[in-house]
Amino acid sequence: MQTIIETVQPYVNTIVTAAAGVLTAFVLGGLNKLKTKVNVWLEARTTAAQREVIHKIAGEGFAFAQTAFKEAGGERKLQEALQYASLTLSSQGIVVSQVELKSAIEKAYLEYKAKTKAVLATEAQPNEEAAQVAAKEAVSSLAAQVTAILSQATGTDTTATPELEKVSNIVPQAPLPTE
Repeated sequence: MQTIIETVQPYVNTIVTAAAGVLTAFVLGGLNKLKTKVNVWLEARTTAAQREVIHKIAGEGFAFAQTAFKEAGGERKLQEALQYASLTLSSQGIVVSQVELKSAIEKAYLEYKAKTKAVLATEAQPNEEAAQVAAKEAVSSLAAQVTAILSQATGTDTTATPELEKVSNIVPQAPLPTE
């Protein structure tokens, strides 16, 4: 019996070692898969916070280029904004591709452009309304003066404000020469 155990023992050791190796491979594969999922989850969580920082710094870069390089062209301003944002982000340990950084700066530019259009539109409306009111007042004043002149010329006293009449654009023409 001892000889059978001695003969079988190397085989049993080999089988147990192989089974332990297979079990270890499955455990390591599962841990690797779990690690990948955890990294994706952590990357998604930190990316959301980093995106806020990226967009904030891209806005700062745009504002810097817009004010510091007023006379420069758009491409030069973009390069300066890219340089500023890239240096600032790298100093904070945030690695961003140039394409992503450029798109964030372009977004800041479009937001700025939309805001300035909205501000100009709201400022233009009161000015238009004020111009219309001023024009109406000028027409009323002119009508009152014309009425006063006509009443003096005809010798009648009119206290009512006349309604404005439609003025035609017909200009009298001289008769055509006949041959």
